[in-house]
Amino acid sequence: MKINLNLLPVLLLAAVALSSCGGTDAGQTGKESTTTGWTYNDPASGGFAVSKTEEQITGPGLVLIEGGTFTMGRVQDDVMYEWNAVPRRVTVSSFYMDETEVRNIDYREYVYWLSRVFGDNNRQVVYNALPDTLVWRDPVAYNEPYVEYYFRHPAYNQYPVVGVNWLQSNDYCKWRTDRVNEKVLVDIGYIELSTDQKDENNFNTDAYLAGIYQPVIRNPLESLNPAQDSRIYTIEDGVLLPKYRLPSEAEWEFAAFALRGNTSEELVWERRVYPWSGHNVRNDDPKNLGEMRANFVRGNGDMMGIAGNLNDGGSITTPVRSFWPNDYGLYCMAGNVNEWVADVYRPLSFEDVSGFNPYRGNEFDKLYRNADGNTEIDSLGRLKTVPITEKDAEGRFNYRKSDYRNYRDGDLQSSASFEEKDTASEAYKKGSKNMYVNDQYEQSSLVNDNVRVYKGGSWKDRAFYLSPGTRRFLLETEARDDIGFRCAMTRVGSPTGF
Repeated sequence: MKINLNLLPVLLLAAVALSSCGGTDAGQTGKESTTTGWTYNDPASGGFAVSKTEEQITGPGLVLIEGGTFTMGRVQDDVMYEWNAVPRRVTVSSFYMDETEVRNIDYREYVYWLSRVFGDNNRQVVYNALPDTLVWRDPVAYNEPYVEYYFRHPAYNQYPVVGVNWLQSNDYCKWRTDRVNEKVLVDIGYIELSTDQKDENNFNTDAYLAGIYQPVIRNPLESLNPAQDSRIYTIEDGVLLPKYRLPSEAEWEFAAFALRGNTSEELVWERRVYPWSGHNVRNDDPKNLGEMRANFVRGNGDMMGIAGNLNDGGSITTPVRSFWPNDYGLYCMAGNVNEWVADVYRPLSFEDVSGFNPYRGNEFDKLYRNADGNTEIDSLGRLKTVPITEKDAEGRFNYRKSDYRNYRDGDLQSSASFEEKDTASEAYKKGSKNMYVNDQYEQSSLVNDNVRVYKGGSWKDRAFYLSPGTRRFLLETEARDDIGFRCAMTRVGSPTGF
């Protein structure tokens, strides 16, 4: 069920009007627990609240991607001979994806908010978020105008932001989560809109749920618990959205191929090479016959076609809604800019990752608690976390440590010569030759735990890289003029949205 967020205030206010508990089945005291027989949403029965909200609302900018099984990896010849995308069948759960790449205007809104909240006392936060506009410089090309104007001038508002590294992209997703959830609570009339938030005293979803951030309450939410007068909105109410994040590599590739457009019942009638059907980069629709389907390099020195008939129309990037969307309604899943995904890069990830929601990059943590057992926030207003320990995972069979970026591919526990008493250097000297060992015996490699995958092809790539199955990698702290990103969000509940 897709709900336009512009209608959210009306829908939720109506729900509040129908319920004395803002989103629960208050008043419907006839509904009883089939487990205990106690009545839901009844103060006389203890006040256990059960929300009427059963489906997730669609956050701003997102499109529901109905999941399923597909063959992940390349289907055409690997002309680069990298063999890092061997086809494998996997299943991806339903999720949400941004309809377009994140635009310059979107990212400027983010920088503006950071400047307004942190600019007086913690200016470094703002500096750390700024795109690296110097990515446009070329020793033998005149690209200086893009350095000055591409990110800032309104003529480029609708163009994808570039010069943003993987870490900055993740921070943007976290910020977007908090701004959207704050707006939800404002729109339903629960809290006051606060534009004077400063430093760590800013709305953070997790800090709010933990009771650390205290917003100005406009209309207190009545509690059905006889022991308290009011309460806060919680996850159980179904009002707050899950976190925005970068998509996993599998999610991104699944959304790009959009196989729902070339299937009949449970049969895929054509294995796509690109995000559209056919094996050609030109449109075969009679109305747009011969026009390029994406922004990419057609040949040496040919970035956009001939004057008078520019075709793809992009000397560099193009507006994010250029060309035709794929069968999920997603724009520019091929060409324009490459896009960061969440995964740590390994050439043989396809042999290691799980068959359901495959992903390499897990780092499990837990909330930090001080000597009094209380949680704390950092200088950005986010809850402090620490990696889990072996003691935390004691007795579990599904995970035993915090960092699984190296799992089955370079960690000492995966080494044939590893014994529990081994140190990193001892394992190396015994013959593991582990390229990921971080000590004085370390071997140099471009592949490490801080290298991330990017996909999709760009305005400066050939057609080979437009296929969603291709994959490349870059250090997470580096940025380029041909890499941007888009956000995703987990779909909770039914995979179809009905």
